[in-house]
Amino acid sequence: MKKVEVVAAVIRENDKILATQRGYSKLDYISYKYEFPGGKVEEGESQEEALVREIEEELGLEIAVGKKLITVNHTYPDFELTMHTYLCERINGDIELFEHNNYQWLNQGTLYSVDWAAADVPIVEVLKHEL
Repeated sequence: MKKVEVVAAVIRENDKILATQRGYSKLDYISYKYEFPGGKVEEGESQEEALVREIEEELGLEIAVGKKLITVNHTYPDFELTMHTYLCERINGDIELFEHNNYQWLNQGTLYSVDWAAADVPIVEVLKHEL
């Protein structure tokens, strides 16, 4: 089975966190699901550098990467995912959706109001106590 290693940003502003919605995918179990934005680490990059680059590419935001929150290992039907998640803050920029369909700012009370990708649910569980 294919193994994929990625980084994800939990971008926090005030008492809210940013959730981004994926577009259509031929893999129905991730199609239109909400996730924490991020992507693959390229050769020679640190996890933090990859996160800064990915968030710039996907959302047009400049972020500061903070502490590591959680590493999630999740097996989807077609691949195994290892996702390193960091708390981040926006330094500059307005959200532009270059790769996502939609986004929402969620607080503790609305964390479960969106349909999360399965691999992101453990992060949401941790955030229940962080917000």
